[in-house]
Amino acid sequence: MGLPGPGLWLKRFWVLLQVVVHVAVGKVCLILFPERVKQHILAMNQKNPHFSYDNWAPTFYSMQYFWFVLKVRWQRLEDRTEPGGLAPNCPVVQLSGQRCNIWDFMHGE
Repeated sequence: MGLPGPGLWLKRFWVLLQVVVHVAVGKVCLILFPERVKQHILAMNQKNPHFSYDNWAPTFYSMQYFWFVLKVRWQRLEDRTEPGGLAPNCPVVQLSGQRCNIWDFMHGE
């Protein structure tokens, strides 16, 4: 495996810009319109009875949130499949906490 091609680097840069803008706009809205953002976040999570705004709100639009979203979006860029081909061998975490890939998990390795 060598270095990723220039197309992947360009896509990564584009995703970086998107995430930066998303977090910046979210942070500005959180400062200017805190009640409206609270209503919006609670409306998105009405289906989850265990969601507590007081526990989760500080994490939205933080640096931790930024790095998590960026990592997930970058990983999705590299996960590709073609019709009739194999699916990506994505990493998973077992209930015991052990990390492995889907292929290894399915075959009990």
